[in-house]
Amino acid sequence: MGWERAETDAAGDEWEREDGHATIRLRERTDGGFVVRLDRLTQAPEGSAYRRETAPDREAAEALAAEWRDAFDVAE
Repeated sequence: MGWERAETDAAGDEWEREDGHATIRLRERTDGGFVVRLDRLTQAPEGSAYRRETAPDREAAEALAAEWRDAFDVAE
C-alpha cells in the first residue's frame, strides 16, 4: 500500500500509511538520542499495535523507521 510523509518539523518526521490506519514517528530526544514509534489503529485490517524504540543517532532511527514501513505495510 505504501506510506506518505505526513509531517516534517523541527521535532521530527512522521509517515502515515496510505489507508490512514497507521503512523510512524521519528523524533529527537532532549539527550540527543532518537525515538521511533509505530501506532496502528484498532480499525486496521491487522488490528492495533504500538511499538516504541530508541536509537543512538538519526541514521539508526531512520533505518528503523524504514524497516518498520516495510514490515507494517499491507498489500492493496
